[in-house]
Amino acid sequence: MTTHVAVPYRHGVLSISAAAVAWGVGGAVAALLMNTAGLGPVAVCAWRFAVAAGCLVLLPARREPGGRWAAAVLTGIGLTVGQCAYFASVRYAGLGLGTLVTIGAGPVFTSLGAHLLLGERLTRRALAANGLALGGLVLLVAAPAAGPRPLLGTGLALLAGAAQSGLTLWARGGGTARASAGAFGTGLACLVPLALVLEGGLLPATGQPAPTAAALLFLGTVPTLLAYRWYFTGLTTVPGATAAVLVLLEPAAAAVLGIACFGEPLTWTVAAGAALLLTAVTVLARRRE
Repeated sequence: MTTHVAVPYRHGVLSISAAAVAWGVGGAVAALLMNTAGLGPVAVCAWRFAVAAGCLVLLPARREPGGRWAAAVLTGIGLTVGQCAYFASVRYAGLGLGTLVTIGAGPVFTSLGAHLLLGERLTRRALAANGLALGGLVLLVAAPAAGPRPLLGTGLALLAGAAQSGLTLWARGGGTARASAGAFGTGLACLVPLALVLEGGLLPATGQPAPTAAALLFLGTVPTLLAYRWYFTGLTTVPGATAAVLVLLEPAAAAVLGIACFGEPLTWTVAAGAALLLTAVTVLARRRE
């Protein structure tokens, strides 16, 4: 399992739901940084991981148990692929569509993987919640794309969703995926050279260093360090297929923020889709399957 701390099922549901909302807010903050600070998606990811790793280094020292460094490296690579692809999808397809496709792939990839690879049972409650969630996503994705290259952004979003599902299945299958300094440090080591080669550097091109620093600090702590810890903790009791639906709170949060902060269009499909997603989460949270 991802951690030795057992948590009640409803606590797990709340932990994953909180992580999903934090990720949705993080997508909005990342979009803001790319729009106002001149940072590319890889640079935003690098700063995000640097802040998270730095916070863990400053905490009271706790050595990685023997044999977990390999797991930390694999987790870091998975996080790197998922986050870079996600932020790039936000740049090319817009915050709403990029987030929706990324997370929308989750229930499909994770539910099938958990059933075929881990033997997790797909109950009628889970299937009903998945149906509601996917219906909500269809309505949300029907909204017009706000980015310059929606096709490329959609492909990158699918890659991000596959990476996230892979981490979820590995954690549920007994892997040691967790939000550790080793995982974030591995991600940072991968991201820095990529940012230098693909985007020309890591420094923000802005005359407002204080707001940029505050945004980077928030992005590295709440939607990264804390959210991934909440998520991996919740996976100790919440089945993978259920977790995939709970994570759909992220696109609901992203859609609201995209409308409120970035002028993305508000339509009846967005409102109806968000309502279906919230209904699906409520169905799962009522009681353990």
